[in-house]
Amino acid sequence: MVSRARLGLARVRLGLGFKALKELGPRQVGLYALYQLGLRSGYFAWATRSARDWRGAEPLILRSGLFPLPDAQELRALLGEPGQAQVLALADEVVRGNVRLFGAGKAVALRLAPAGPLVHWTRYETGGQQAGTASSQGEVGDATSSDVKFTWEPARFGWAYLLARAYRLSGDERYAAAFWEHTQAFLQANPPYLGPHWTSAQEVALRLIALVFAWGVFKDSQHSTPPRAAQLAQAVAAHADRIPPTLLYARAQNNNHLLSEAAGLYTAALALPGHPQAHYWGRLGWRWFERGLQMQIAEDGAYIQHSANYHRLMLQLAVWVDCLGRSAGRVLSDTTQARLEAATRWLLALVDPASGGAPNLGPNDGAYILPLTVCPFADYRPALQAAALVFWGQPAFAVGPWDEISLWLGLRGQGQERIAPSRIELSSCTPHVLRSPGGDSWAYLRAARFSGRPGHADQLHLDLWWRGLNVAQDAGTYLYNAPPPWDNALAGTAAHNTLVVAGRDQMQRAGRFLYLDWAQAQVLSQSEHTLVAQHDGYRRLGLFHRRSVSLTPVGDWLVQDSLLPLAHVSSHPQPCLAALHWLFPDWPWNLEEVNAQEVLLELSSPLGWVKLHVTGKAGLSDRLAVQVVRAGELLYGVGEPDPTRGWSSATYGDKIPALSVRICAQGALPLELASQFTFAKSESSR
Repeated sequence: MVSRARLGLARVRLGLGFKALKELGPRQVGLYALYQLGLRSGYFAWATRSARDWRGAEPLILRSGLFPLPDAQELRALLGEPGQAQVLALADEVVRGNVRLFGAGKAVALRLAPAGPLVHWTRYETGGQQAGTASSQGEVGDATSSDVKFTWEPARFGWAYLLARAYRLSGDERYAAAFWEHTQAFLQANPPYLGPHWTSAQEVALRLIALVFAWGVFKDSQHSTPPRAAQLAQAVAAHADRIPPTLLYARAQNNNHLLSEAAGLYTAALALPGHPQAHYWGRLGWRWFERGLQMQIAEDGAYIQHSANYHRLMLQLAVWVDCLGRSAGRVLSDTTQARLEAATRWLLALVDPASGGAPNLGPNDGAYILPLTVCPFADYRPALQAAALVFWGQPAFAVGPWDEISLWLGLRGQGQERIAPSRIELSSCTPHVLRSPGGDSWAYLRAARFSGRPGHADQLHLDLWWRGLNVAQDAGTYLYNAPPPWDNALAGTAAHNTLVVAGRDQMQRAGRFLYLDWAQAQVLSQSEHTLVAQHDGYRRLGLFHRRSVSLTPVGDWLVQDSLLPLAHVSSHPQPCLAALHWLFPDWPWNLEEVNAQEVLLELSSPLGWVKLHVTGKAGLSDRLAVQVVRAGELLYGVGEPDPTRGWSSATYGDKIPALSVRICAQGALPLELASQFTFAKSESSR
């Protein structure tokens, strides 16, 4: 007989399946089911059993000239001496066999050979084989030991762009020699379709783009011998052939996977015009790139993945494909161009004018293609300057080091005579941004209407910026695939600057990357200095969360949180437990419990003090309970903190201590809390 426990588990899984079908839609679920059928039936193993051996009358020749090489002198002038020194120093690390992953952190060994014996890529997907992780992972940290992204990242060939930039700056043949040495090592250690580096078609596509870019720079090097050129051409063809059989998986995801794979196919078509599949690759890639952008970008410019970093990745891919298309006399459709213009404005409105940073919104896996800049990973200006020139027809910023990618792609000079837009104009593009009149501070309130799968349970999260400092911040992502507690833990509601009710997430977590019972937000009102929104993520508890954000006449920010009963709920007899969370940088602090219903926190920032005054306004039946946690350790209050609290992750696999302040309140509905942020005046912080 089947046990009750197994029956219960089956019912739960069936219920989750119906919810997924309802929220994701039959198209996405059906495509994913077809992908699984292709895996488990052996079809994909048969379709990608080996690289095609194309023997034509002429050997395969990689085409160069897909993008204009920048004038070396102009590149040096743009970067200046410090920028040149930075590029050459990092490229020298690659020459020595080291690399920095995800745009940050210390240099680790560049490992391109997976651990363990290689099997066909489908075995890793069906569970027949674990993806062997690179031995360099141990240098990053124990929590990363099972995360395949640390195997994949070096094989995206981001280091190839660095060598190409150094070669263009200096003409030093050491950089070309290093490119060929590492590339041949990868190709030898990873034969087509064997090993974890062939598992994800997106990884294959991003590597393909990097190889084609590098060829455009190193083509005339003395190290680019005919045998090496022929080997690289065959490798690009093998990469392109890997993508079409599983494109339905990317279509099922309907996110940057589809865009990356389509861009890879189109790149291969132009780079190998003599290949018999080139026309097919080009037609397939262009069609799905256009269709993907139109499906994934809303009319107001918001991106379907609800992630600042993935939004940037989408724009980088679009700039690259547009550049290639124009070199071939092809342009994106008017509809696609309009969506990309809106998407550029949308993300630009979230960029801090002083630092170039943006809220660490949604999933952040450290993705950064076309890393042609000396600006740090967290600086969004390089990608947005290029996107603005292409899709907007004018620059977003004055000329600066963020113009390097535009120089590489031949965009410099497009619209440079026009005046960059004002921040006030941009604020109107994203309805959830408020800015102080002088521009010293600004706030972003997360209030989404989900039409695609949400990555984080972060409704009504508030990001607060002051004079280039991200004061109240999003914790980021850190890791996707580590064992608990770091299995995408920062995606939950408790990690964000919002309210948690009864210890529950706003949405039901049904997997590492899947939320169901989507919480939907609604903006109730907005004026120049006030924004009011609410979400229904706690409807099952008979209540909803409303948040009002306003800028006071003296420049303070007032955040008022209310838990209110749903209209159909006549009474709510049970006391409600709410936890208000704020995450700050790791600054010196002092906390005072003024009385039972007031808490005053003072932070000492590099630019002066920041004060947070939290007050219970209504409904409280007990005193406020305060916890301060740093790096998983309790510094103030009582209780056992979650080890994932008190951390901030600016990019994937990297985390630093932060201050997590949680104020718990209990009482009857309506329950209200007010948070007031005050900043030091300029005179006080000099």
